[in-house]
Amino acid sequence: MSRETGSSESQPSQSSSSSSSGTQSASQSSSSSGTLSSLETVPTQELPSIPEDQEPEEQQPQPWGRLFALAEGFNNFDCVNEEYWFGRDKSCDYSFAKLGLAETDLYKNYSKKHFRIFREMGPKSLYVAYIEDHSANGTFLNKKLIGKGKRLPLTHDSEIAISLPRNKVFVFSDLMVDDVLSYPKELREKYIMSKTLGCGACGKVKLAFERTTLDKVAIKIINKRRFLTSADSQAVCICSAWGAPCIIKIINFFDAEDYYIVLELMEGGELFDKVVPPARLAEATCKLYFYQMLLAVKYLHDNGIIHRDLKPENVLLSSHEETCLIKITDFGQSKILGESSLMRTLCGTPSYLAPEVLNSLGTTGYGRAVDCWSLGVILFVCLCGYPPFNDQNVRLSLKDQITRGEYTFIPEVWQHVSDMALDLVKKLLVVDPRKRLTTKEALKHPWLQILGVLIPDFNCHLLSLSQPTPSRKRAHEKEEEPGPSKRAAPSTVSRKTR
Repeated sequence: MSRETGSSESQPSQSSSSSSSGTQSASQSSSSSGTLSSLETVPTQELPSIPEDQEPEEQQPQPWGRLFALAEGFNNFDCVNEEYWFGRDKSCDYSFAKLGLAETDLYKNYSKKHFRIFREMGPKSLYVAYIEDHSANGTFLNKKLIGKGKRLPLTHDSEIAISLPRNKVFVFSDLMVDDVLSYPKELREKYIMSKTLGCGACGKVKLAFERTTLDKVAIKIINKRRFLTSADSQAVCICSAWGAPCIIKIINFFDAEDYYIVLELMEGGELFDKVVPPARLAEATCKLYFYQMLLAVKYLHDNGIIHRDLKPENVLLSSHEETCLIKITDFGQSKILGESSLMRTLCGTPSYLAPEVLNSLGTTGYGRAVDCWSLGVILFVCLCGYPPFNDQNVRLSLKDQITRGEYTFIPEVWQHVSDMALDLVKKLLVVDPRKRLTTKEALKHPWLQILGVLIPDFNCHLLSLSQPTPSRKRAHEKEEEPGPSKRAAPSTVSRKTR
């Protein structure tokens, strides 16, 4: 690099020298002829080139990773495509035979196809890089043998050696890494930190790999400097031992400069991504997800825990398939952040907050009914694709909409939703918490009794429930389903629920 810089810097001086000598000779020539040279009167200037009509050049794809050569004879290499093969074979993307390495001592120990570097789409539509060993003599990542046919996540600053652990040939630089944090030693010893999956009010969530099993996990990092409260780490450990249905499993907890909560990874991401307006879910899918949410929140309530921050961002999906398990996360956050910090966080996104939360000065003046209100808002959004309360209402402020229980109802959107589903929403979005359905009562609602869909059991396996008998179904429909004439006629109305 320094040699190239020196070469480029020497060129201007040569050009300057030739220009100087040319000027001098021209001057001498003009003097000897007795005439005045134009070079002596008008200094030469480079005129800007006239722009031509040219098509803009296509932007070249940017590399997502870079291999810096560590061994003599190897070259640096940029990873732009999704897959690259490395080996002696001339058909490899990075061929050792083309580098003049045949005279080296270890060349014969290199396989025709020694290893493969590639990347795959991971959670939250973020890529994860891997290295896969295909050699007879071994590929090593950070001195660890990968094993033929096996792969390891390729993270920032990883060292790659081939044939022998000391024969380091590359160091990998992840060009997509947004930052390099100083993680606590005990965390780094157990987990390989990778990409950022998301950021929230309390911190960020990182993808990580358990070092011994290579299982993917999510690590939530909560910034202590922002939330200066005492942590109740024992509560987190108790929650991790529950193994409750439809509740995210907390695997580990580290209390260092920041809080690090190791969670099971849900590959499907957040429910929020599926209900960004105007997107909405099919009613059968809403029923599947909502049944699981009720199971999770009922379990929390039965164990004396109020979630207090239920929203689509805190509902995670096990896969990208529509029929999948869901799990509630952040249920232990109040135990870590404390009351005052939690209230600041909650007020950042008040659309899902119950009226009694907004009417109280702190977070201690309400009970578990606040979660049932939030569940009602989530169900509303999933069914119709827009929130019941929003800050674009010119007639009422967001707080007044919530505390009065006046939500926007668009019949054209709701005409595809059953009356029983709407009835459950209405019985959850009741301003008076004493009259609001509990999770136990909601689970008994006719809309959920007539399932006919896959539902999870307590071991989080999907079970198929048979349809109820026709007579029972008719009884429910007669009792709970109002006729079409009872639907609202105007295009947009406000529903008031007391």
